[in-house]
Amino acid sequence: MTTANLEGSSWVKPDPMSNPQSLERQFRTRRFRHVRQLLEAALEKQERIEVLDLGGTEAYWSIAADFIAEHQGRISITLLNNEPIDPPKSDVFQAISGDACDGELFAGRSFDVVHSNSVIEHVGEFGRMQAFADNVRRLSDAYFVQTPNYWFPLEPHFRVVGFQWLPVAVRAALMQRYNLGFFPRAQSREEARRNVEEIRLLDARMMKRLFPEATQIEERVAGLTKSIMALHPAG
Repeated sequence: MTTANLEGSSWVKPDPMSNPQSLERQFRTRRFRHVRQLLEAALEKQERIEVLDLGGTEAYWSIAADFIAEHQGRISITLLNNEPIDPPKSDVFQAISGDACDGELFAGRSFDVVHSNSVIEHVGEFGRMQAFADNVRRLSDAYFVQTPNYWFPLEPHFRVVGFQWLPVAVRAALMQRYNLGFFPRAQSREEARRNVEEIRLLDARMMKRLFPEATQIEERVAGLTKSIMALHPAG
């Protein structure tokens, strides 16, 4: 279990976006070409566009820094999160607190593009995933939603091979003994179970059920599907 640190060792939360050479950043940069298509199509129709990023951060959008600079003053991005994030440094962004599954979210408003990267697997049971998907299509005709694939061997949050396939009790027990991926060692059984149950990975069939009108794109590594993207252009 090379991705786990033994109990008692120091732990620093990984930040793959801080390293331009990290595999995670490279994957996100390649995925951005799909998002870019949606943004370019919107920019062809109007001078200024509004983007809603569900669960996004300013740091994530560093992969699009050149594109945003090229269209300076024409793109505004709203970052919606249910937990506090660092205040944006650029006036391109505004940070808002809210629940991406709330049916009244931005009632009466729409965006030119809705974007979400690795968030839907965090919102809870399938009913909340459906509410999330309904909000995505209600808030824009053009959207991009990405999520890790349940069947890819390496679990991306805990960074342990096959972790998502273990019983919840076993996963929680491991969390009480080790630092795993983006999570420090849990201090209690309740904390460990909460961390494990907070993440529910989706597969391709679930994504198709949630976004039946979208084009489904698979991101592959060594012939295996690492993540799944739902892409829907306006019109």
